[in-house]
Amino acid sequence: MKKSLWFVIGFAIYAGLMWFYLFQGADANLPVDLKGSAADPKVFMTDRELELSTDFSRIKDFIYFISVPLEWLIYLFVLGFGLSKWFRKTSSGLTKFSIVHTGLYVLLLSFASWVLTFPLRYYSFTVSKSYNISVQSFHSWMRDGLVDFWINWLLTTVMVAVMYWLIKKYEKRWWLYAWLLSVPFTLFLYFIQPVVIDPLYNKFYPLQDEVLKGKILDIAERADIPAENVYEVNMSEKTNALNAYVNGIGSNLRIVLWDTTLNKLSDNQVLFVMAHEIGHYVMNHLYWNLISSVVLSFLGLWLGNIIYRKWVEKYGKSWGIKGIGDLAALPALLLIFSLLSFAVSPVENAVSRKAERDADLYAIQMTNNPKAAVGAFQELATVSLSEVNPPKLVKWFLYGHPTMLERIHFLDSYKTSKKME
Repeated sequence: MKKSLWFVIGFAIYAGLMWFYLFQGADANLPVDLKGSAADPKVFMTDRELELSTDFSRIKDFIYFISVPLEWLIYLFVLGFGLSKWFRKTSSGLTKFSIVHTGLYVLLLSFASWVLTFPLRYYSFTVSKSYNISVQSFHSWMRDGLVDFWINWLLTTVMVAVMYWLIKKYEKRWWLYAWLLSVPFTLFLYFIQPVVIDPLYNKFYPLQDEVLKGKILDIAERADIPAENVYEVNMSEKTNALNAYVNGIGSNLRIVLWDTTLNKLSDNQVLFVMAHEIGHYVMNHLYWNLISSVVLSFLGLWLGNIIYRKWVEKYGKSWGIKGIGDLAALPALLLIFSLLSFAVSPVENAVSRKAERDADLYAIQMTNNPKAAVGAFQELATVSLSEVNPPKLVKWFLYGHPTMLERIHFLDSYKTSKKME
């Protein structure tokens, strides 16, 4: 109980410091040499839009930096107060089938986490609504949340069942066998994502603008992308934000545009955005992402196993855990993986930002229309209330893309350099 109190006090202090950093202490002033340039938000945003973008971004950033340690606190709470032991006892007493035990345990743990994090998720939803980024109804938001819950429950149950079977059968090298099995599983998820999982959340249909579709497919053909169609998704039912992407592998490759992007951007701006997404495919970023996830999962499982053993050895008795093969130890394992994921995220984001910069360069070379490129990002920043120059800590942990300041300045500089040639 005393340790739990100290964790809560520590969390409250951390939240206060993070609030001060984001709302008072962070320096997000524009570099002097960029004032008045195309990257200066005062050039393409009104004073009101500037105020809203700053407030909205800082609130959403704060929610993120609170939600991550809250997840850790929940796992510690479930372990420290004996809930995990009770979940295991309850689930094992209902049936003799171990897969059912696992499914019930994961359901109880997932539900406890879902309930405890619901207020913060709901607050995030209401913030997006109040700033007119989200236009989604509460019913639709809850539906998406429940779909997400059950998909995660199913995937987690399968992974946990396999993992703990391996721990019991191969106690010393379970992590290696788990990693080997995760490779085809990850490939499978990449393959089915566009055609099985994504349609559970939104409706996808072929792009209705045949002229624009032809221009996009022309870029895809020049890039040797095996795409026969371009898909539109009806995101305007949920959000005013803009997006487009290429995902999937093999025959399930999909080029997708949000209908909000089509409604807000000109055709030339849309072509730049799609050329950017196509650039990811051309430079094999999708496959590099897959390879990096495989490598990181190897390192994560290896290091996670070491920490997991030490934690169970040191704290297992007080948690009511019988050993590393005890399902009641799952929150400790999930906590370790979450900590490792958070720790490595700045490196992952830095690599991702480099890939995004390369895709921007590919797109501008493919379309040769810097004005449309700059305009696309200016419009995206305005509509999505994106903070053009976020604090460094936010950039390190949250930005897998270059900041809007960096992207617009890069494209504007490209425009200038082209004029000088």
